[in-house]
Amino acid sequence: MSTEWTADSNAALSLSLVRSQKDKESLAETESYENFSPTFTYPIYGEDEKIYGYKNLTIDLRFASGSLHQYLNVRYASKLSSSSTVDNVEATMSEFIPPGYETDEKMFLDIVERDAMEFKPLGTKIHSYQRVSPSSQGKGKGVASTSKLDPESEDVIEYEVYHSTWGTSGFRDYHRRMQIFIFLYIEAGSYIVEDESTWEFAVLYEKRKRRGEPGVVTYHFAGYSSLYPFYCFPERIRLRLSQFVILPPYQRQGHGSALYTAIYQRVLSQEHISELTVEDPAEAFEDLRDRNDLKMLLGLKQFMEEGFGTNGSSTGGGVGPIRRTKSSSGAGKMGPPANKAWTEKWRMQLKIAGRQFHRLVEMLQLLNLDPLDAKGFKAFRIQVKERLYRFNYEILVQLEKQERLDKLEETFQNVVEDYRRILAMIR
Repeated sequence: MSTEWTADSNAALSLSLVRSQKDKESLAETESYENFSPTFTYPIYGEDEKIYGYKNLTIDLRFASGSLHQYLNVRYASKLSSSSTVDNVEATMSEFIPPGYETDEKMFLDIVERDAMEFKPLGTKIHSYQRVSPSSQGKGKGVASTSKLDPESEDVIEYEVYHSTWGTSGFRDYHRRMQIFIFLYIEAGSYIVEDESTWEFAVLYEKRKRRGEPGVVTYHFAGYSSLYPFYCFPERIRLRLSQFVILPPYQRQGHGSALYTAIYQRVLSQEHISELTVEDPAEAFEDLRDRNDLKMLLGLKQFMEEGFGTNGSSTGGGVGPIRRTKSSSGAGKMGPPANKAWTEKWRMQLKIAGRQFHRLVEMLQLLNLDPLDAKGFKAFRIQVKERLYRFNYEILVQLEKQERLDKLEETFQNVVEDYRRILAMIR
């Protein structure tokens, strides 16, 4: 196949979250919500992510930034004569977005203008937070301490998280428009089955005030998560976080942590939910969860005091080093080894899945350990290896004794190295 007529589908696909003209006027020069790229296109255009038959191909897929109404336009400098080998770009994409998308640019921009004033988030608001507008940064306002921000100020942007289900009016259609982001940004992502009626969703929106128009606000989609409940004996549910995506224009700004926190806080507030689990987390999401869970635990005064003793409470904002007694091992319930009844009590109260909570306890133990405390580190090593052995039992039991011991030691060293990497993120 000639490379001259072959396009990289990731490079060819251009994505945009389009705002009304007045909303664009409120943006800072550094803000860009248009013409960003996908991470993956293989679910749409094949494993090789190649499209054959075009030169200078552009697949222009735009979304009204709030309602996510779509516009699709395929442009190219030249195209091979029709044959069985030339890819039908628009027809292929149309299989992954709902029917009724616009192909007329003027009609699409009219929809954007209309939706800017009419669209409101679907569902129930469960969380909100504020950030300083990029257009006001550099004027001495800074971005620290969001608790001190005035939500009524034009220099402040509010973000809101809404909870929805299939029973939320209009949400099924809205989900069909936003679900393509799962294919484009989650490796091995897949569309969920709508026939399963118990799905829940948490959707993050930017709530933007228009400069010079008091009282006028518009909403813009930033990301979402899908969650699925499983029965948990005797009469509760275990909520599994299945999909989680923040769009590129909003990444690396703390919005992923905010969305995760909103979901977790809602889990804590719901008596019928026993715990929050995560389905096959990607490495980036696992880091995000670890950081947020650790900061939450470090900020729990009672948990830290019980865990490390009266003199073992965390300093300051809860992310610095822990004040040690002469020997950090055995100073409190955290050990090592950790008191199993105590850890299970807190795990259930905090509704964190077993493996995740045990990992968090191990990270806190490592953070607290005195480097000169050989006895404490030995107890820590035995505890971690015991958990690793149970978790990997079916594989390890097949190995010869020495090989099994070597593998456990290698895994332990890798775990400790990764714990130190994560702990460095929160200091």
